[in-house]
Amino acid sequence: METISIDYSKKRERTELILKKVNTLSPIPKVLSEVLELLNDQQTSPHMLAKIISKDQGVVLKLLTIANSPFYGLSKRVASIEFAIMILGYDEIRNIVSALSLMESMKNKSDQYLDQKNFWMHSYITATISKKIAMDFGLEKSGEAFLAGLLHDLGISVVHRFMHSDFVHICELIQSGVPFLEAEIQVLGLDHQAIGEMLLKNWNIPELICGIVKSHHTPNQSANAPVLSSVVHLADYMTQKLQMGDLKWDASIDLDEHVFANLHIKDLSELGKFIDSYKEPLVGQLESLRYLI
Repeated sequence: METISIDYSKKRERTELILKKVNTLSPIPKVLSEVLELLNDQQTSPHMLAKIISKDQGVVLKLLTIANSPFYGLSKRVASIEFAIMILGYDEIRNIVSALSLMESMKNKSDQYLDQKNFWMHSYITATISKKIAMDFGLEKSGEAFLAGLLHDLGISVVHRFMHSDFVHICELIQSGVPFLEAEIQVLGLDHQAIGEMLLKNWNIPELICGIVKSHHTPNQSANAPVLSSVVHLADYMTQKLQMGDLKWDASIDLDEHVFANLHIKDLSELGKFIDSYKEPLVGQLESLRYLI
């Protein structure tokens, strides 16, 4: 038993060394970097911000697609970046731009082990379900729920891109019947939750988001946000139950029972009705994805 522990420790050290190099290997796109810099300046006007964002029409399209998606909760259609900034506010724009930055920097080619389009579709659907759940339950930080939902599986994409042979090994273990989180730990000494948290900390993403990503499979282990972690966990689970934006990696996902208490859901029957109520709006959500991914 002691030998296994030492092996995992060495694997963890190796994984951590690789992760330290990741953010230098994948700088975020220039326009997004400029936007985040402006958002940190209190003197920045909506016009200044819109001017920088408008340099990249791809970013404009994605930002407007998110703002106008069926689950994002805006009552008016947003037709311009400047209007989006005024309606959403700087904090919400920062959340969306941060998410887009990390999506862009982590893009990779698909292969037989991970389809990148399916991966980001899952991430985006989880994000928008997370935001709507947070809004439906009257939680204040629905923007943070969106960002954490989008980035919850970032560790999977990072391992696929920067530790590909390890990713293949993990997939082989999963096919042989090893649970996916256990397979990750056997190969890397860390699971994708911990890997995602480490990277987000390196990129100076707020501690709240990092904590949710770290515990999205086990929400009650979250030190700072068990309720928002439950939101993302439930959203992740719903993609599998509804078979919309689901990811093979999560095929064996179980619902953590703490979700019921954390979100004040009475029983499985109430949960089932809640999940079913999301089915129809998700169809429209999936349609909007072709502009985003």
